[in-house]
Amino acid sequence: MTIQKAVEEQKRTFADWVYNAEESEIRRLLKYNVKYYFGGGKPGVLPIETFHQILIEIISEEQELLQNKLDSVLINYNYGKTEGSDELREILANRMNRKEGIRCSKEDIVITTGSQQMLYAINDILINPGDIILTTRPTYLGFLMPAQKLGAKIVTLPSDENGLLPEYLDVAINLCEIKFNKRPKILYLVPYSDNPKGTTLPEKRKQHILDIMLPHKDILIVEDAAYKEIQFYGKRYSPLKKYDVENDKIVYISTTTKEAASFRVGYSVLPADIYKNIVKVKGFYDLCTPEYVQKIVAKYYDKHIDHQIPAIREEYKKRRDAMVKAVEEHMPRGVFTKPTGGFFVWYETENKTFNSKEFIEKAIKNEVMYVPGYQFFPSNGYAITEESKLEAFKVPSNTMRLGYSLLNPTNINEGIEILGRLLKNELR
Repeated sequence: MTIQKAVEEQKRTFADWVYNAEESEIRRLLKYNVKYYFGGGKPGVLPIETFHQILIEIISEEQELLQNKLDSVLINYNYGKTEGSDELREILANRMNRKEGIRCSKEDIVITTGSQQMLYAINDILINPGDIILTTRPTYLGFLMPAQKLGAKIVTLPSDENGLLPEYLDVAINLCEIKFNKRPKILYLVPYSDNPKGTTLPEKRKQHILDIMLPHKDILIVEDAAYKEIQFYGKRYSPLKKYDVENDKIVYISTTTKEAASFRVGYSVLPADIYKNIVKVKGFYDLCTPEYVQKIVAKYYDKHIDHQIPAIREEYKKRRDAMVKAVEEHMPRGVFTKPTGGFFVWYETENKTFNSKEFIEKAIKNEVMYVPGYQFFPSNGYAITEESKLEAFKVPSNTMRLGYSLLNPTNINEGIEILGRLLKNELR
């Protein structure tokens, strides 16, 4: 065989993680166009007219500057700082100080291309193969999948209708030291309206978590505040981060997607050593987040969000109410959450043998989509059991996440009625 022939017959090989990591189910499902979309958390209540006003304002400002200050206009269309625009970071710092009690300045904030980029970057700068991450069971796949890709050991802890059960934290740390001869590096939490269950930590439970974790100076807490503005009962978000007075224990992550629109702009408050390395690694990813988009976001957070968010929040509450009512009326008997905020209801069939991953294809054929729950558990992770044991975890097959953010209440009821009918027939 000639060298040329041998080369032609060789197969291309990829990095090991490509073969080991499953495609995100949410990304896969986006290729389907269905009428009743309960899949990814697409925002369905957006202040479009406000964004039109902002764009008109920016264009008007640019037109005035074009004659004499062209350089000022070029900034909007050019490369910017890797850590984000000074204007946006200043506005966000002031708002977090005022609204959430987080003591920070713009020098503590990094802007990323979506909060997903920050979730990946945190794993990227901290995790070596075999390092341990603690989180709830189930947990957000956008953090879970990068952690698995980079070789982390994921140890999940029990949760209930109010989120993580703090009494298992010291148990988990001790058992990890015994079994793996390592201490965990990260505790990942979504304290308010978590994804996928929609649960919110009560204030007493949050304080219990902090009392346990803050003395462990080698374990970083990652607080994902994606749904902080989508809270339905007038309760202001009270972040864990405000108790990190030295800014050295907690990474605080949020996003414009739920508060404004899917501009792919995330913002985070970071300890100094984390900050430096996040800016370095973000420079490898994309150099910087687009300046023009940051300009739009800056104007929204400076002048508009506090006027817009109450109506946005109220409309999402109506959709939550419709989803909970429809699940109660139409779905087979099972367990489901009744979230006080956010975008999702978590549902588990009473029949443990049901396979929601296989069933999704039948649902799609009937114009209904949800996310099979298996994606929110590590595929080869570990679990702290209710009996305080550390064991290899078997992923349950009978769960699903139902998103109510995109559709109006009428369509939510129609879609869940169809899904419930299909599911009852399947379970028979």
